[in-house]
Amino acid sequence: MDRRPSQRIDVEVLVIGGGATGVAAACTAARAGRSTLLVERYGFCGGGAVAGLSGTICGLYEADASPRVPRQLVHGFVDRFIAQMEARNGLTPPLLYGKTFTRVHEPLAWRDSADALLAESGARVLFHALAIGVHRDGDRVAGAIVATKSGPLDVRAGLTIDASGDADLLAMAGLRTWCGADGVVQNPTMIFRLQGVDTARFLAAYGPDTIMPASVSERIVSAQRQGRDLPRSKIWLFPTTRPGELLCNCTRIRGGDGRELNASIAEDFSEAEIQGRRQVREYARFFRDHLAGCEHAWVADTGVQVGVRQTRQGAGTSVLLNADVVAGTKSADGVARSPWPIELHAGDRPRVEWLLNDFYEIPFGCFVPEVGEGLLFGGRCLSAEHEAVASARVTAQCFSYGHALGTAAVLALEEHVMPRALPGRVVREALNRDGARLDD
Repeated sequence: MDRRPSQRIDVEVLVIGGGATGVAAACTAARAGRSTLLVERYGFCGGGAVAGLSGTICGLYEADASPRVPRQLVHGFVDRFIAQMEARNGLTPPLLYGKTFTRVHEPLAWRDSADALLAESGARVLFHALAIGVHRDGDRVAGAIVATKSGPLDVRAGLTIDASGDADLLAMAGLRTWCGADGVVQNPTMIFRLQGVDTARFLAAYGPDTIMPASVSERIVSAQRQGRDLPRSKIWLFPTTRPGELLCNCTRIRGGDGRELNASIAEDFSEAEIQGRRQVREYARFFRDHLAGCEHAWVADTGVQVGVRQTRQGAGTSVLLNADVVAGTKSADGVARSPWPIELHAGDRPRVEWLLNDFYEIPFGCFVPEVGEGLLFGGRCLSAEHEAVASARVTAQCFSYGHALGTAAVLALEEHVMPRALPGRVVREALNRDGARLDD
């Protein structure tokens, strides 16, 4: 029992989680004049992009069979964030990624950009704080109990946004969630940064595509046969904003029993960290031994935590279907769009299924719980089928989800209604007025 006295805070909008979704939601609500509190468990914002070191803003650009010029399809809050990053020289130009493009960010610039935007918006931020329970008023979520170093914090909110990435608040409230396909989720990855790379030689050898060519995969398979712990053969290596550095997305973390580990299970999350660090060392040795330009490279850093692709999905009033992604389905109540492929991480080679010269839209109902009031949720925990999540979870889309959630919160407070009473088309119209360009 914690015998320290509890403090009480009342706000109009409470946002749990300071990743891309949480930052966008908090900034959007606060810019509209709503008292807003953002609660983040680390001492910085960024979520999977920074703590998990995912390092890229994926999902901005159209895919094409022969990509030549990046065509940006996703706008809104992400444009403001990109402007902040560019002002800090914290973002690469678009880099070729298979049939599309992505941008690599500098993690310190990400943190500084989030700090600046939150301060400008007037949102209050509480770092080193973790939601450990929810307040219920009948079927309404009315805030959260937050653990801090100074004791428990009793936060009461007009509207609460679960941007935890893991649908934590939904689970705490007893609302329905599910994990992956019959409990099988996409595997975590320990991402790392490799410095001391002769990037000119590296690019000359392997070309501009950040997805490594078949020759590299073949070398990894050969090393696997010789007993090296390199469980993933299709890998992605990105030049960064720093000279002589590669961002390395290449590990595949499995349990000792061969399962894809689920980071919403405490034991799995802990095991993933240990396995991930071991694999980082093995891949770094392989790169030094076999990749041009990496002969004298060293590991500069790993993620603060393992990179998590999928845990719980919230059950919404709508569900993004696998078929919607493949078909490029549009919706009158779509509040975000995505041109990103299904990128399913399981087995030794991630499966990528492209949506060419098209995009799909995510309906507002994917962020509204099927039951319960006063709560919205978003980020990688949106209401979606297993393979759809493998497309919809990436960073540009998470910025869009936060923009939509913050906008919906403002509209609901203005109209004195619960979010589920808002037509998605009304949220869409408000987003367009705020630069989302969903009808361009």
